[in-house]
Amino acid sequence: MNSFTEVFENVLRYIEKKVHDGQLTDVAYNTWIKPVTPQKMDGNTAYFSAKTQFHVDCIKNNYSSLLKEAFYNTLGFEVDIVLEVENTDISPVSTPVSNVKTDSDDYEYTFDTFITGRSNEFAYAACTAVAKSDHTDMTYNPLFIYGPSGLGKTHLLNAIYSEIKARTPDKKVIIVTGENFASELIDMIAKKDTMPFKQKYRNTDVLLIDDIHFIAGKDSTQEEFFHTFNELRDNGKQIVITSDKPPKEIKTLESRIRTRFESGIIADISYPEYETRVAIIKRKAKLMDFHLPDDVIECIANRLKTSIRSLEGCVKKLKAYQDLVGTPPTIVQAQNTIREILSDEQSEPITPDRIINDVASVYGVKPDDIRSKKRASTVSTARKISAYVMKQVLQLSHKLIGAEIGGKDHSTIVYYLEDVEKMMNNDSRAKDTIEDIIKNLGA
Repeated sequence: MNSFTEVFENVLRYIEKKVHDGQLTDVAYNTWIKPVTPQKMDGNTAYFSAKTQFHVDCIKNNYSSLLKEAFYNTLGFEVDIVLEVENTDISPVSTPVSNVKTDSDDYEYTFDTFITGRSNEFAYAACTAVAKSDHTDMTYNPLFIYGPSGLGKTHLLNAIYSEIKARTPDKKVIIVTGENFASELIDMIAKKDTMPFKQKYRNTDVLLIDDIHFIAGKDSTQEEFFHTFNELRDNGKQIVITSDKPPKEIKTLESRIRTRFESGIIADISYPEYETRVAIIKRKAKLMDFHLPDDVIECIANRLKTSIRSLEGCVKKLKAYQDLVGTPPTIVQAQNTIREILSDEQSEPITPDRIINDVASVYGVKPDDIRSKKRASTVSTARKISAYVMKQVLQLSHKLIGAEIGGKDHSTIVYYLEDVEKMMNNDSRAKDTIEDIIKNLGA
């Protein structure tokens, strides 16, 4: 490899495989990882820059371990990651963030760029109250925001972060996904030293956790989160959480955690109504300096109703088409783009690999562990449940199931299926966990 840029391109290809395998979301990859700028490689240290401090903090808190893993698999040795804010002549204090355009023409996740309507106005009001308070008032602590994917929960969480850091730069604020919170803890447990993890999360002033439902069913993660939650709240520290469903519907969430979530304010975000969809389309077009005729806007707003990401993605595709072809957008082009987006949003096929990955995520093991000969209790349980889910969802033969989980024979698979049936009959929590796995597969 002739340059650091070429090295980083190979690192990105490794991470793209994670996206393809469902281990990392496309949004996370395109929003946080791909936009960083490689600067230089000095020995075993890789230097990068990002446009904002928020971007830097998000990479450090959530994706540094993934970058290190990708470099190791690309170069064959461990690499330290150094990420800094790009030098700029524009003062972030005097220039409103909402007026700064990035190379990818994406807007900053601030309250100013969040479009409100009946579907989200209470959640927006609660989030602004948290961001602008001195956190001595415990009314909004914890704040629990829930709703389907793609409707702005992550945007609001990031807006809280940006507002607090702008108003009180010295305040310690951590923003992390539930998945990365769990992964970080698992890594610390494997190293037999959880103290750095405890110190990091229990000494913050504000804890923002996105997609908390990822910790459901993970006993050690829930145990640690329970104690972290209690210590923070007892010390008057603010906690904000998002999820795709309300606390009462997260079956495998421990009741003691569920009741704590329900002790604060719960705000939902539902699908945006027509007027809000139109406002979102117009805002995105304006940010891109792109003129959309009213009939095209109406066409998009009438067809794409369940995701803000889809609305914005449609505008970006139409803009790209105009830039390439040189013709203004039409209803026909909009309809073709909408069909592409709706096709892309179809659920990914349920495969044995996907089932193994999902089960591994729930039980805090690696997919390769399930396929291995390891006999640890958690691995063994995950292996049996993988076999059970394959049988229930895909109706695979015992022979094919055995081949997918490390070459197990017919009699072993029969034993696995019977053991899981007994487990579900005797343990309601295990039954809920398995049913959740099947439900989340879209089966």
